[in-house]
Amino acid sequence: MRLLYTLAWWLALPLVLARLWLRGRQEPGYRQHWGERLGFYGRQPAPAMDTIWLHAVSVGETRAAEPLIDALLAAWPACRIVLTHMTPTGRATGKSLFAKHGTRLVQSYLPYDTGAMPARFIRHFAPRICILMETEVWPNLIHQCNRYKVPVVLANARLSQRSLGKAQRLGKLITDAARGITLVAAQTQDDADRVRQLGVRDVVVTGSIKFDVVVPEAALATGAALRAAIGARPVLLCASTREGEEPLILEAYARASLPANALLLIVPRHPQRFDEVEKLIAAQGLAVQRRSGLAQGDAVAAATQVLLGDSMGEMFAYYAACDCAFVGGSLLPLGGQNLIEPAALGKPVLIGPHTFNFALVTEQAIAAGGAALVADADALMAQASALLQDPARLAAMGEKALAFANQHRGATPRTIAAIQPLLP
Repeated sequence: MRLLYTLAWWLALPLVLARLWLRGRQEPGYRQHWGERLGFYGRQPAPAMDTIWLHAVSVGETRAAEPLIDALLAAWPACRIVLTHMTPTGRATGKSLFAKHGTRLVQSYLPYDTGAMPARFIRHFAPRICILMETEVWPNLIHQCNRYKVPVVLANARLSQRSLGKAQRLGKLITDAARGITLVAAQTQDDADRVRQLGVRDVVVTGSIKFDVVVPEAALATGAALRAAIGARPVLLCASTREGEEPLILEAYARASLPANALLLIVPRHPQRFDEVEKLIAAQGLAVQRRSGLAQGDAVAAATQVLLGDSMGEMFAYYAACDCAFVGGSLLPLGGQNLIEPAALGKPVLIGPHTFNFALVTEQAIAAGGAALVADADALMAQASALLQDPARLAAMGEKALAFANQHRGATPRTIAAIQPLLP
């Protein structure tokens, strides 16, 4: 099966590269560092310290990895980290977050999973361990790690029932890869049980590292400045929205009985969709401003009904600036996004019915009173309207969200303790 998978990769590679080039029209970062994606790194002097390899596919995983990366560099001061990504937005986020570590953190794109390319990566960087964040299972990468005696850890791992079914349909390809994983540090007991069904031998439950993320002071300052630009108006944030959700939200907003001066703040998950979403807002006849159009000291116009969050790396700032937050990817069957960040800022959280990627944390947040489930976009607007017009209820729900987030901290030291025997 793995040989067929490898052949499929080589046959598809021209199409993969063509797609990469086309995506570069909207995101120029996709046209940079192609050699890294193919496993070519040029001649570089050997590093003066051992290497820990950590892979975080995109923005969310990179931000979630911050507490773990900080802890790894503190626990192993004689090591550096090579941080790999698949997307330019993930790479840009990593550059912003980890500039503080200087030369102890190096970034690269993950090589395509052809077999030869991961092997070249391993020979070049000579990692002592490979740590994959959350759901990344690459059969050839894991095979080459096994071949070169590099332990593989799946950290902050989550596996929904739907994803387990997909993996099982791939049969021996995935089960062989799963057996090649040395250790899985799972977010929940349910995740651990599902991972074991794939054949992983060593699985521990450590909790979600995302609860350990510390909100940067700079993000809080940016959020405060944005809130000052908005003024005293109530703000409903729709964060990490996905394709198909914005029309539902905008149509419901137009029908809703929100407070007359309420501002809708929409932040699409994918930056290549910013222009598209602006057109959707205008098509609804709503007055729109873009975050990128606000110079320092500018105010959001009183007539503006929708503010489009079209900046990268400011999600904490958007959460800080809002009164309540809806977490996107959940109105449609897309699995939802993580609600830990708004909860950690003490914001009441609204979330749609499709949360299978974060089922347990969503259930726990709802049970704690810090989040509420909404059936559709109209229910979202109705709940938001009720909260925004009831300051006492809004504050109480925010306090419960913050208490929920604080209660679940501590996954990072548990993950470090699990990794320690693999990295003397």
